[in-house]
Amino acid sequence: MEDWGISVLIIIAALFLNKLIVFLHRKVIKRLTARSATTIDELFFEALEKPLLLGVILLAIWIATSRLQLSQDFHEVISKSYDILVVLNITWFFARFATALIEENTLEINGKTSQKRYKIDSKLLPVIKRITLIIIWITGVVTALYNVGLKATTLLGTLGIGGIAFALAAQDTIKNVFGGITIFMDKTFRIGDTIKFDSVEGTVVDIGLRSTLIRNYDRRLLTIPNYKLIDAFIINISSEPDRRIVTELSLTSLTTAEQMQEALSILKDMPNRVSNVRENDLIAFFSDFTNNALNITFIYFIIKTTNIQETRSQVNMEILRSFQQSGLTLSCPIQTVRIE
Repeated sequence: MEDWGISVLIIIAALFLNKLIVFLHRKVIKRLTARSATTIDELFFEALEKPLLLGVILLAIWIATSRLQLSQDFHEVISKSYDILVVLNITWFFARFATALIEENTLEINGKTSQKRYKIDSKLLPVIKRITLIIIWITGVVTALYNVGLKATTLLGTLGIGGIAFALAAQDTIKNVFGGITIFMDKTFRIGDTIKFDSVEGTVVDIGLRSTLIRNYDRRLLTIPNYKLIDAFIINISSEPDRRIVTELSLTSLTTAEQMQEALSILKDMPNRVSNVRENDLIAFFSDFTNNALNITFIYFIIKTTNIQETRSQVNMEILRSFQQSGLTLSCPIQTVRIE
């Protein structure tokens, strides 16, 4: 009874020690780490608190049970269990610390990533955290099992066979996941961008790990597997600085050289006639002779932030009005048929 009583007192003392550790951490250590220039010490002690409390309890239970006169088999079970739990507890600390470091170094401030932190897309952050945790926990579990007598070759062989089976069963999913990571890393397009690939054109609604959602111009939602996107030729329409418009105009074959020059002057003066048309890079030239017309090629750019269709309509309306006022006649295809 005396041995049992002392063992119980050891566990109770460990509980009081945990209360003291929590008090010191919150009242002393946090204040000291808050004064430092770096946040690594804060993250370290924050991640250490709960595993340390569990470690104190495990140590107290091990000391308490080792004092008792119990069977040899029971002590062997306690010893092996203790070896496994200690390794898993240390693994738990590394997992908490690694997660805290990742979150701290990719934290967004007011919607913008700090220059001192890594610029990682917010959707990629859960993937990085999950992969990091999987690696840490697999390492910890393998180490714990190795400590209790399982051979490393057996463990690695089992993991290898399981990994091959998993890869064969989920190869399409794995391709899509790596495709999603590639899209996040390369930043080919973002949510809200208008893209075109193959016969699909629309606005990106969401980018997931398995697929990307695109809403086309018919307002239908298309689900595209990510591996198809990384292998396709993609045009990011939203990335253009301005919208380029190419217009072909045809004047009648009776148009004089002076009238042609006037037509070109009207087109080159279009930025002063219609707002939202860029003055730079505007091109208007007499491009070709045909059987029934004289062709003009007119290339201009519309400011991206404006209504593209409305501005284009205004430009066409101004061309029609100005040409009519100047006596310029647009050519229409004419065919004369003689019947005997």
